Amino acid sequence: MPRIRVEVDGVPYDDDVEPRLLLVHYLRDRLGKVGTPVGCDTTNCGACTVLMEGLSVKSCSVPAVQADERQVTTVEGLGMNGTPHPMQQAFHEAHALQCGYCTPGMIMAAIDLLRENPDPSDEEIREGLEGNLCRCTGYQNIVRAVRAAADEMRRQPEREVAP
Repeated sequence: MPRIRVEVDGVPYDDDVEPRLLLVHYLRDRLGKVGTPVGCDTTNCGACTVLMEGLSVKSCSVPAVQADERQVTTVEGLGMNGTPHPMQQAFHEAHALQCGYCTPGMIMAAIDLLRENPDPSDEEIREGLEGNLCRCTGYQNIVRAVRAAADEMRRQPEREVAP
């Protein structure tokens, strides 16, 4: 059985994993990171999006062994000292969720989008999030939240992603 060393939300882990174990199941079942939901299991919805080495990945399509010697950030690892990440705060303030199922993946994909483009237009936000589906909203508040978070993150660049 392969052994992996991975840092998740700033905490190092050293585990034996089955070669076919998916990252989403490793995070949820082994590490208790249940903030990353299992959505479609086919990469279509994006609910399971996490950051690996700062880039968004759909964890339902990534074998856990590919996270070996890498840093993974889940939605649970975003806040600093009890303070929500600007993206989390913006989603809350803009009412950018209804059922909340897509929210963790949407937040993680939006953070990666802002890493690439810190000042996106509404159209660029929509294009950047097109791999993440929300079945409840009309996306208006999600776009509004990403724009607000982008403004805040430009004011506080040290708050990009923690850890």
